[in-house]
Amino acid sequence: MTRPALILSALILTLAISAVAQQPEPAPTAPSQAAPGTYTPKYKGDPAQSDSEFAALAYMRVVIRAQKQFNKQYEHYATTLNELVHSGSFTKRMVNPNRGDYTVGFKGKKDSYILTMMPKVLDATHRSFYAEDDGKIHADDAKPADKDSPVVR
Repeated sequence: MTRPALILSALILTLAISAVAQQPEPAPTAPSQAAPGTYTPKYKGDPAQSDSEFAALAYMRVVIRAQKQFNKQYEHYATTLNELVHSGSFTKRMVNPNRGDYTVGFKGKKDSYILTMMPKVLDATHRSFYAEDDGKIHADDAKPADKDSPVVR
């Protein structure tokens, strides 16, 4: 190859590399590429607003189902979380009230119970939750949830 041909080839190669480098990156399209801090729902109709809320709601559903099964078997509700071990999918390690960003509150009587999940920091993505023997979960982002708080859909 002659010297002018080499220079021309190098120039074309440099221009091609420069053109490729200046092209913008494609915009993210997959849900897994969501902006940091943005919650991706785990299923259609997921009411959670963060991964921490998802875990708290899942824990509450396990306790509610275990209480329902316990009541059916013994004709009364469990009065402690420890009594629920082996009812439904409630395990011994679930007795621990420290659940990540949340703390479990439980008050049980033979004819009813109250279950609460209180976040360590109360905000729009860490709401407080409340449930009792009717099985409905209530949420509040401004104060501890109670029976008058809106029901989670």
